[in-house]
Amino acid sequence: MRLDRLLANSGLGTRSQVRAMIMHGKVKVNGTVVNDSSMHVNEDDPVEVDGQQINCQTKLYFLFDKPDGVLTAMEDKRLPCIADYIPAELKSKKLAPVGRLDYHTSGLLIITNDGELSHRLQSPRYEVPKIYLASFRGIDWTEDEINTIRSGFNIRDKGYDEKIAPAELIVTKKTSDGIGKALLTLREGKTHEVRRIFAFFDKEVIELRRIGLAGVTVREESDGCGSIRPLTEEELRMLFEATGMA
Repeated sequence: MRLDRLLANSGLGTRSQVRAMIMHGKVKVNGTVVNDSSMHVNEDDPVEVDGQQINCQTKLYFLFDKPDGVLTAMEDKRLPCIADYIPAELKSKKLAPVGRLDYHTSGLLIITNDGELSHRLQSPRYEVPKIYLASFRGIDWTEDEINTIRSGFNIRDKGYDEKIAPAELIVTKKTSDGIGKALLTLREGKTHEVRRIFAFFDKEVIELRRIGLAGVTVREESDGCGSIRPLTEEELRMLFEATGMA
């Protein structure tokens, strides 16, 4: 890992601030003053700043099952947010959610201090699959509509043409009260994209839950909402493979 990134992850300041420390000779690695902020170091290399040993932070990876009615933010004075569910001992670890889920969307969020993984999971370049379970109200889906979604189409709900990338829709069931359920797999991350796609075909999403990301999954039921746990080695492997970091 680059030295400036390692120090920034350790809570010593922004990347620009720690680069200034390095440039002014305040940082030692393995007992030697270094001036190259791009120098690659290991997390177990002894690092000192102004003569003080730094406990360089290890990368952390968690799966959070976000409840409905929680803001995807690490701080908010008005509404419940993700930080309310982070254990106290992790508050100083510079954790952040990977991407966003709408306030009224529940389900899978990766929370990490690995900026590179976070960037890649959100980048359209890697086309990371995201699976949503939608409960909706409206007439039955037609094969033509499903094929249109599979091929990609233009949407104009904001007053201009916007391309919706090809996606995969699987209708799972429709209950006696007229509420349908469908799985939608996206490989991009436009704002409110699932709800916009359903609205384009005259269907109203009444409940939305993300249940999958790059092979990592949570239960379709919302019983575990609000839980947070470390990712397993297998789950990490899937994320790294999906983003070319394996």
